[in-house]
Amino acid sequence: MTAIHILTEPDLRAAVGLGDDERMAIEAVYPLISSGRAQMPPIMRIDIPERRGEIDIKSAYLPGYGGVAVKVSAGFFDNPSIGLPSLGGLMILLDARTGIPRAALFDNGYLTDLRTALAGAVAADHLAVPGATVAAVLGAGVQARLQLGALCQVRPIERALVWSRSASEAATFAETMSGELGLPVAAAPSPAAAAQDAQVLVTTTPATEPLVDLGVLHPGLHVTAVGSDAEHKQEVAAQAIQAADLVVCDHRGQSTRLGELRAAVAAGFDPGEAVELGQIISGDRRGRRSPDAVTICDLTGTGAQDTAIASLATTRCLEAGAGIRVDT
Repeated sequence: MTAIHILTEPDLRAAVGLGDDERMAIEAVYPLISSGRAQMPPIMRIDIPERRGEIDIKSAYLPGYGGVAVKVSAGFFDNPSIGLPSLGGLMILLDARTGIPRAALFDNGYLTDLRTALAGAVAADHLAVPGATVAAVLGAGVQARLQLGALCQVRPIERALVWSRSASEAATFAETMSGELGLPVAAAPSPAAAAQDAQVLVTTTPATEPLVDLGVLHPGLHVTAVGSDAEHKQEVAAQAIQAADLVVCDHRGQSTRLGELRAAVAAGFDPGEAVELGQIISGDRRGRRSPDAVTICDLTGTGAQDTAIASLATTRCLEAGAGIRVDT
């Protein structure tokens, strides 16, 4: 008889968070991606335009991992107006040896939010100036909060700025995060104003028109863009990509199809000039070359990250005796 473990969001929140081990687990997948060892099919996406929604399906097999996660992730961006979160979904973890389901993770998007924030911290750790003290985030939702919290673990951030299309949401974010992080966080009137003094800028929005243009860039700035994961999305102007000293992505093919490289390539940028994050982590390619360099990292989100975080979360939950076992 086989069994599957049902894990709910409270189980998963108790098991994994913005910790060093979690960040290292996410960091470890990028060299597998860049070396071609990860078996990662293209993302499947179902659009629901009348609800400003999308459903994405991601998965990956990673050599050496005992499980393979298949994630169904829903993003319905009008949900906050009716009191619901914009992200949801679940993951299924299959045994990598037999294909038998081991766990169903009803995370309501938590693991996706978490692994995305951890990926942002990994990118900043390898690309931002080591002594960065000022951060800026575009967007004031859950991902913006997690990104700022994760960033503070890898850089000595002393103050931060936030911009949102909603001034009230930006003000609430600033007040909340000031209390959570114990550092001053202020709302900015525009993306350019938010980034003006920042050494690290993280974009977390579903924007379809660029928020980061050429004028936002300045010496020493690192930009991590996490919002663009579909052909119609764009947070960074093509001209900004072209002007950067170093352009990095999580997966070149995926970024060219769904991420910030899409518009840049259409404008003449050579995708071969983009470096995959795994190449920098493994030491195959050099990262930041000087304190004044401008670096941009496009994170489209990968099934490899999902397998890594789902595997870690499931292991910790089972060790803690969490969840419900269902004999199948």
